[in-house]
Amino acid sequence: MIVNTRDSALAPLRHRPFRYLALGRAATMLGNAVAPIALAFAVLDLTGSVRDLGLVVGARSLTNVLFLLFGGVLADRLPRQAVMVVSCTLAAATQGAVAALVLTGTATIPALIALGAVNGVVTAFAWPAAAALVPQTVPAPLLQSANAVNRLGTNAAMIGGASLGGVLVAGVGPGWGLLVDAATFALAGLAFARVRVERVTPRSTERANPFRELREGWTEFVARSWVWVVVLGFLLINFAYASSVNVLGPAVADDTIGRPAWGLVLAAQTAGMVLGALVALRIRVRRLLLLGVLCMLADVPLLLGLAWAPSVAGLVVAGFVAGMAVEQFSVAWETSMQQNIPADRLARVYSYDALGSFMAIPLGQMAIGPVAMAIGNQVTLLVAAGVVLVAVLGMLANPGVRRLSAESPTIAEPPAAADTSAAADPSTGVGMPDPADGPVPGAVPIPAPRSNVDERPVGAGRAADTV
Repeated sequence: MIVNTRDSALAPLRHRPFRYLALGRAATMLGNAVAPIALAFAVLDLTGSVRDLGLVVGARSLTNVLFLLFGGVLADRLPRQAVMVVSCTLAAATQGAVAALVLTGTATIPALIALGAVNGVVTAFAWPAAAALVPQTVPAPLLQSANAVNRLGTNAAMIGGASLGGVLVAGVGPGWGLLVDAATFALAGLAFARVRVERVTPRSTERANPFRELREGWTEFVARSWVWVVVLGFLLINFAYASSVNVLGPAVADDTIGRPAWGLVLAAQTAGMVLGALVALRIRVRRLLLLGVLCMLADVPLLLGLAWAPSVAGLVVAGFVAGMAVEQFSVAWETSMQQNIPADRLARVYSYDALGSFMAIPLGQMAIGPVAMAIGNQVTLLVAAGVVLVAVLGMLANPGVRRLSAESPTIAEPPAAADTSAAADPSTGVGMPDPADGPVPGAVPIPAPRSNVDERPVGAGRAADTV
């Protein structure tokens, strides 16, 4: 049921901490969109080897996965905005070093691999902190709008960054593109430093060792069936959908609609994401997570279109609708997590979510090529569409997914973020109540996912962004 709200869709921007958070995340996404283009051509100019490019990119992905869970622990231990400031500072330093090596002609593959690995660690610490910080910057009733504004800003930055990256690489060289990426992290660090919110736990709180805290995060993750069911569902969706679109999509386009038309399909998908964020700003439903999961059925027509009847018009429409759908889910998922997971454990739950998302995409991309060679592109795409359909139906079968109410969050609202520059120092704070552990009412209890910020794959894995 759609309900009205008295708050303006842009009401989160009235809160100064959220404005700086949104600015920082948009700045990092702008750089993240420039970086892959610049780095790819920098490596190809250096050696001309796709294998070397894979090693450079893979080093970052590997360290990101290895340290992601500990990033969640760190973000729950320390002031999250401080974690993000340090992360952006280190990201700016690593990308600046890469840019300097490329611009001076002294870059080597081992050096780029090492710097990429450091950047992966930095990203692992940044993303859980950024995602978990949103509830500290706006009152609880504005969480859905705040998540939608964040998505709108990062999507717009992604579009602008991709265009800027192409212009910079073609006009002045990839080294300058990497330098711009470093500058965006420096700008984001300045923005995050202006986020003034209270700590979610008092300074005096005694902390367990990191491995015990990981176990606490896991207990929180599995305590609500709708959380782990959705993460499992999106692990399957990311495995099937991302690999199909990113690997088989270009191959099918080469044989049918052509490369320029495939670029139009991807542009339509991005435009759908922007419009989807605008829709998420306005729509108000009682069963927000249910709506988000239902929207993911929109991935199926794009896969079927690639398999059965690749046409420019059909794929453009399907891509646009899929882009809108993923934004509805992304906003619904983040809002549901923020409303129902205790604030002092939210970053650790986010890190388990992201781990499932990040693992699925490279595994799918590595597996789909051999599968397609064995059974053909069309059959592979049909199987992928079936996997997506089964994953969505599996999520819908969970009572917690169907019944979770956006109007009845199960944890106490965090202290409202100060809306003036005189807010408390982030290193101090009174902390928040520690709600009792346990399943969410309405859920079925069970036995115990680019450069830095906002880089998540779709859903319990959304489309990748980094801080």
